[in-house]
Amino acid sequence: MKRLSKIIFYTISSCFLVFALGFSACKEESNGENPENPDEPMDIFGTVTVSGPVQNDLISEASGIVNSQSNDSYIWVHNDGGAEPENRLFLMDKNGQDKGMVWLKDLDNIDWEDIALGPGPEQGKTYLYIGQIGDNRAQFDTRNIFRIEEPTIAGGTLTTDTITNIETITYRYPDGPRDAETLIVDPLTKDIYIISKRESPVINIYVMKYPQSVTDTIVLEKTGTLPFTQATGGDISKDGTEILIKNYTNVFYWKREPNESITEALSKDPTNITYQIEPQGEAIAFASDNSGFFTLSEEASDIETILYFYPRIE
Repeated sequence: MKRLSKIIFYTISSCFLVFALGFSACKEESNGENPENPDEPMDIFGTVTVSGPVQNDLISEASGIVNSQSNDSYIWVHNDGGAEPENRLFLMDKNGQDKGMVWLKDLDNIDWEDIALGPGPEQGKTYLYIGQIGDNRAQFDTRNIFRIEEPTIAGGTLTTDTITNIETITYRYPDGPRDAETLIVDPLTKDIYIISKRESPVINIYVMKYPQSVTDTIVLEKTGTLPFTQATGGDISKDGTEILIKNYTNVFYWKREPNESITEALSKDPTNITYQIEPQGEAIAFASDNSGFFTLSEEASDIETILYFYPRIE
């Protein structure tokens, strides 16, 4: 009965979301198109596979995921604001099995929407960037990104359960408050990119250049737009050459050429790649070994949360 409910839910959700976002057909998967020849498919990633159900029941509103670089067998996850416990980062393996959590001391989760991993102030270290970038009602003058050193995973175990050394990057938009759910840190330049969510028919690309102040409020620079709406998450490959951004019904892919900025790469037509619609799919992350990408949804009704993987086609 649960399986039947799941199928019905996916079918209804797919139709509704496709209609709401202006797509022309109801389908569970959308296959990529070659922007140079729309009739020729571009199979970059294969059909979805189930990595496993998410074991930790506390991960109920998964809003951001990123593949660890200190141990690429593990994935960092966080909930959206309002889900208890709010100020935690969860760790799971690539089968969805629980591997612990860390508490970000003295922080509140006021709409954490995405997480990114990349370089930062100290050479040779990897940092997690937690994006408190959501703003459903466009009511906040400023928003925040929290930067921490990636916690150490030794022998499959976290070496700490509490993070106290947290840097806060505070920013505002040049054109008024915005809702956003997509955070990307450029591994080549350390610049931080934020993609707005709700505008239609296009959404905005903003950047804050490195180094980012942790004492002053930064005014973002608007650098471009994207030709779709409802962006819910994004990621960039470890080498900085590939970009993924998703909304509720599609995943879009860009190949970044040498010497291109992220904005320049995103100014090109995206490739629409294979994606199976999830109940409320918001999170996406490249595998750090470049073997494919993961997606994760918030819980919906009684449908369990599943970690999905899309393998790269060799």
